[in-house]
Amino acid sequence: MFWPMLAIALGFLGIAVLGVLAIKVFVEAQRLGRQVTDTTERINRASEDLERAATRLASTGDGLR
Repeated sequence: MFWPMLAIALGFLGIAVLGVLAIKVFVEAQRLGRQVTDTTERINRASEDLERAATRLASTGDGLR
């Protein structure tokens, strides 16, 4: 009777450990998703700034001719 109870307890413990690890993975995946979103927004802002600067530079170069 001892061994079946031990097997059940260890099985439950293993499932509990896997549940905790799954929650940790889920939280980290959400954090990574937020970081990717923030970085994408920063890259888009930088690209818009670069485009504006290039447009101004091109118009300045046209004025010098």
